[in-house]
Amino acid sequence: MNLYRNKNFTILYSITILSTFGSTIYTFILPLLIYDLSQSALAMSTMRIVDFLPNVLLGMLAGAIVDRVNRNMMITYGGFLKVLLSAFLTFVIYLNAVEPWHLYLLGFLISTVSYTVGNATHAIIPQLFYKKWMTDIQAKFSFVNTFVSIIGPSLAGALLLIIAYDHLMIVYTVSLLTIWIISLFIDQTTTPERLKKQSLLEDMKEGIQELFGNKLLLTPTLSILLVNLATSLIIGVLMFYVVDILGETKEQLGLMYSIAALGGLVGARLIKPLRKRWTRGSIYIGLHAIDAFVLVFFFFATTWWQLGILLAFRSCTTVITNIIYLAIRQESTPNHLLGRVAGTSSMFMKLALPIGLFFGGIWAETFPIPYIFIISASIVLSICILLRKNNFQKLV
Repeated sequence: MNLYRNKNFTILYSITILSTFGSTIYTFILPLLIYDLSQSALAMSTMRIVDFLPNVLLGMLAGAIVDRVNRNMMITYGGFLKVLLSAFLTFVIYLNAVEPWHLYLLGFLISTVSYTVGNATHAIIPQLFYKKWMTDIQAKFSFVNTFVSIIGPSLAGALLLIIAYDHLMIVYTVSLLTIWIISLFIDQTTTPERLKKQSLLEDMKEGIQELFGNKLLLTPTLSILLVNLATSLIIGVLMFYVVDILGETKEQLGLMYSIAALGGLVGARLIKPLRKRWTRGSIYIGLHAIDAFVLVFFFFATTWWQLGILLAFRSCTTVITNIIYLAIRQESTPNHLLGRVAGTSSMFMKLALPIGLFFGGIWAETFPIPYIFIISASIVLSICILLRKNNFQKLV
């Protein structure tokens, strides 16, 4: 099997590259633009929250819509709408008439459309390829996604030195336009079959029932929810810990995250040889055990490079477990329900993030930060034990 000779894979692979590159530029310049307008760190944080909200607030609704309409049409019209929204935002910036609320509103709309199109793309893949290819396809997408995410911020920063915000937004808009044109050449798929007519609310309820009735999928969904909780306890305080407590520089902080991102590339490459020796369930559980072990070492790390290496291990395990999870979701979910299940599970898994961020911040204000790494390690180790008790290693 050579996926690169498959027309649909080549198109989706190209879209992944362009989408990740464009998204990196977008998420890099918008907070900076907000800061220039407001000189407020709170305003910058609000922009990140606005980007995050559609996933939590509209995930189930977007999934229900994706399961009601033709996925090709959703990708095509959604992609064109993103181009229009981006072009309008670029025009407002170019006229120097932009206000923070413009960015919040347009940012929310762009994120909403992006999430919906992403859901449709995830749902259309099992319609275009054999299900036995899902793990390999997700591994390839994950590798290029991680690679572009590494070089993207550096490239965006370099471009910002020589061109203005409005011109950089033009680059983003052109990337969206290119994605839209390429997406027109994806093979046509059938509209998901609707077994009965029902309301959107009933559609969403059906998606919830499918997720909670699918033990094969529900088990890793719950595990990722708890992993997200453990991770969010850390990510909310790690930057403060490195700069304020350890006294490292911002440049060293950037190098730390660069080292961490390299682990994602390794993870995307490791999944194939690991699959030759172990089942996906065994790999999934084993990586959680490694993750818990690595988190314990965070307690003893005292330099940026030590934390960078440990974060690289976490990036590696996270990428592999995400690849396995996405493949399981695509394989085990009836395609006419995949949009709803993807939307519901994604929303469900990310609910833990704001909770963890909040409690992590409270902990950092009250107790020594390193002990929060032990708490995170305990949560992940508990997940590993529960997965073994449920015999997850035998299910996939």
